[in-house]
Amino acid sequence: MRKSIETILATILVPGVAAILIPYLILRLSRHAWSWRLGLFQIVAIFVGLVGFLMVIWVSYAFVTKGGGTPIPLDPPDRFVASGLFRYVRNPMYVGALLVILSEAIGFGSLWLWVYAFLLWLALHLFLVFFEEPQLKRRFGESYRVYLLTTPRWIPRQPGDLI
Repeated sequence: MRKSIETILATILVPGVAAILIPYLILRLSRHAWSWRLGLFQIVAIFVGLVGFLMVIWVSYAFVTKGGGTPIPLDPPDRFVASGLFRYVRNPMYVGALLVILSEAIGFGSLWLWVYAFLLWLALHLFLVFFEEPQLKRRFGESYRVYLLTTPRWIPRQPGDLI
């Protein structure tokens, strides 16, 4: 029960701040108009945002049920999770959160949100390359090394397809 509560809080707070609060503040500070006319771009944005949101929820659930941990770095999963969305892309939580931000950039037509999405992606990429992936190699050994070779970091593809 404790892990479930921690996961719910982490799922709301961390992606919520990155994908909802910061974009809101960017739009406010850039004095972006809040007009939202439902057109083709907004329909695409809704779809992209929904996919991203569902990815974040799925990953949080998988960390608790399959990994025995939470999305919180202080209580990471004990078991290596390479099923479900993790079969297609190594970082579905980050991809999902970025999709939500991109949906906001598309829907509001905000260049500043595009810039924010790129800077967040760059920060996440550097974090993955220099911290998270080396740490996961130490924790999970050879199974994670094979996973790195067969599963892309950012762009999903069919499981097992080698570059």
